[in-house]
Order: sequence, then C-alpha cells, then structure tokens
Amino acid sequence: MADEPLGLTVHSMPSPQQTLAAAEDGKRTRLGRMKMLLVMLVCAAPVIASYFTYYVVRPEGRSAYGELIDPQRPLPDVAAAAPDGSVVKLPTLRGQWLLVVTSGGECDSACEQALYLQRQLREGLGREKDRLDRVWLISDGRSMPERLRAAMQGATVLQVPQAQLAQWLQAAPGHALADHMYLVDPMGNWMMRFPPNMDAAGASRAKRDIERVLRASSSWDEAGR
Repeated sequence: MADEPLGLTVHSMPSPQQTLAAAEDGKRTRLGRMKMLLVMLVCAAPVIASYFTYYVVRPEGRSAYGELIDPQRPLPDVAAAAPDGSVVKLPTLRGQWLLVVTSGGECDSACEQALYLQRQLREGLGREKDRLDRVWLISDGRSMPERLRAAMQGATVLQVPQAQLAQWLQAAPGHALADHMYLVDPMGNWMMRFPPNMDAAGASRAKRDIERVLRASSSWDEAGR
C-alpha cells in the first residue's frame, strides 16, 4: 500500500480582539453576580442585624423571660374563619408583630385573664403599640362570646381547628396550648413562647422582651402591613 502524505487540518486561532472581548464578557458576568449578591445582602442586612442584636448581643444584659423558638416556625398556609364568616389565610397576618392567645370559644376565667393581659401588654408599649397586633385563635369552632366583643375590638379573632394549631404552635411539656402566649415576628415566624399561666408580674417581664424585639427590629419594621 503506497504511503500517503499525512493530512493536517489547521484551525484558525482567535484574534487578540476576540480573546479580549471574551475576557471582558466574563468580567462583566462576574461583576453582575457580585452586584446581585451585594443587593441581596444589603436588603437582608437590617433583618440579620436586628436578630443578631437580640439573640447574641442581648441588649441590657437581661435574660429573656420568653423561650426563644429554634428553629422558628412560619405561619402555616391554613384557612381560618373570621367572626363575620369570611375566610382568612393565616399568612396574610404577616407584616406585624403578633401576640397570640389560643383557647376554646367559651373562654373561661384563665382565657379572660390571658386576653386582658394581652391587651395590657399592647397598650403598655405606648407609641410602639401599632407595631403589635393582638390575635385570638379559637380552637374549638365556637363563636366569640358576646360579653367579649367590646374588649376584642381592634384585635384579630379567628377560628382555627386545634389539630392545625398543634402542627404550628407547641406547648411546654405538661401544658396545653392555651396555657401560653406566643410571639410571632413580622415575617410570620413564631419565635417566642411565654411561660404558662402568665400573671401580672410575668406580663411585666414579657413586656420587656417585646420592647427589646421591637427596638432590635426598628431599622426594618414599621407599623402597618
């Protein structure tokens, strides 16, 4: 078989201008990604800073009265019933700090005490009270008693089945959900549980906790949704 000459295919090399353009495109892509990350960090920084202040720095050197929930639990996508019969999705409550009480609709003396302290806690915040909403979650399907309608003016009252509540909130061992008050942040995360069967002295300590989280979040949270 006769020898054949070796064939070589010569590919053209990129010109210096093409190499430079490719390098510039890569540089612009990297800069764009860095700018996006910086924007995300700037947006998240106030939230991160406020939680760092509360959880790590611990202003005023006091220990919290309420128990911090870790990991936090977001509001579930549950449809609740309002007193007028309308349907309210729980995630729509985001945008405000929420102080939550839960009980049956009959509302015994312990429930009335909790609702009274809930109202006093909010009123005691002074000009910051508009950043905190009172929420009463009725867990047994009963309607709010007529005797409490005046006291609950301005509060959010919703019916949520006990089974659904128990998938979100959790009581301390040996206690029922109705024994506690719960604090939910404006992003919709349950983040604190106050000790069971709170009395006036406990409410005073709970108020300090609430004031601290409001102060720590003041750079990014405002009244109103």
